[in-house]
Amino acid sequence: MMKDSLFSLKESPFPLIEDQLYPNLTTIPAGTELWRAHKSHYAPDQFNDRLSDIHFGGGRFEGTLLDPYHSLYLADTSVTALAETMLRSLHHTGPRGMREVPYAVAEGRSLSCLRVRYDLTLVSLRCGADLAAVRTEPTLLDEGNYAVARRWSSEIRAQAPDAQGLVWDSRRNRREDALVLYSDRVEHCEGGPLELVPSKGIRDLGSREGLERANELLKPLWAEISKPVGW
Repeated sequence: MMKDSLFSLKESPFPLIEDQLYPNLTTIPAGTELWRAHKSHYAPDQFNDRLSDIHFGGGRFEGTLLDPYHSLYLADTSVTALAETMLRSLHHTGPRGMREVPYAVAEGRSLSCLRVRYDLTLVSLRCGADLAAVRTEPTLLDEGNYAVARRWSSEIRAQAPDAQGLVWDSRRNRREDALVLYSDRVEHCEGGPLELVPSKGIRDLGSREGLERANELLKPLWAEISKPVGW
């Protein structure tokens, strides 16, 4: 009930800053294929309905009680989707300097390919000029700065009403894109903004075949998913 009432709010408290932002907008054209690594019991195009605490925990650009939108994270390549999900805080400590991904991270997950149905307008945070345009620094995207990133996402949303999400330089696979879509900015899209490409992706990353295919993708990043005991 509380969540429903929050989503019925018609006035946002943002912007809460006096600075004028000048977001650089970019278009993801219809027909573009994007990738998502997700828990298998979620639909590939399902938005995360969790709201993060304003200060603690949560994802980088998730909605909060002050700005209660749902989020969907994507990447422009299959490798980046896996890297963004699986390589957080991992170091090159395994055999031959590999980064060892615990099997539990892959178990119960899928890698899906989604095609964009309509042109999507996103705020670009890819480079220094993009970040400066919204009066912030590259540290906004660093690990440990998620609370600040969530707040600044809401500030950007308030001053870029046409923006349907954000795109930035992946922190785990540089020069590739990571993206987030805002549920309240794409809900008007008939049939949803994305459609599954069933011929691509890995349905079960925890299966023998799925793990092998995922490790082939992760190999250039010197990372591999560990095999479970008994295999």
